[in-house]
Amino acid sequence: MLPLLDGFEVLHQMRKRSMVPVIMLTARHEREDRIAGLRIGADDYLPKPFDPDELLARANAVLRRSRNPQPGAAQTISVGKLIIEAHHRVARCGETIIDLTSIEFDILDLLVRPPGRVVSRDEISGVLYQRPAQAYDRSLDVHVSRLRPKLAAASVRIRSIRGVGYVLSSESGEAA
Repeated sequence: MLPLLDGFEVLHQMRKRSMVPVIMLTARHEREDRIAGLRIGADDYLPKPFDPDELLARANAVLRRSRNPQPGAAQTISVGKLIIEAHHRVARCGETIIDLTSIEFDILDLLVRPPGRVVSRDEISGVLYQRPAQAYDRSLDVHVSRLRPKLAAASVRIRSIRGVGYVLSSESGEAA
């Protein structure tokens, strides 16, 4: 609804030059619009009308995720055929970029630091949603279920540890 280009095109053009954190604030609230915004490169998507406190919380979360990693933190991590470039927020299988949403990348980034560690649902939920995992909230499970097939080509899988959380492992069965 911008005068010359729509917000999706503006973001698309922006992503060619910059990885500055972006929260899309828009009147477009359909599921397809939210998915498109995140796929194009938005770090978060908030339809109007929105609660100012929610916007502030989301902005703080995006800024926290976008800060430069701590000194000494690995910028590139390899697990099987999977290569994660944390500083570019990109995951690849060989030369092929794996199309991940911002949340899927955040989950994957948590699972590879440190390698082979079981990451609890509460820890993932704390990073993604700034709250502990809730018993009947299945959103984390949905994100993980969408991430699993994307990692299959890289011979990496996310194993569920019943009652605890998740761990990343290579297809050979060894911990990541």
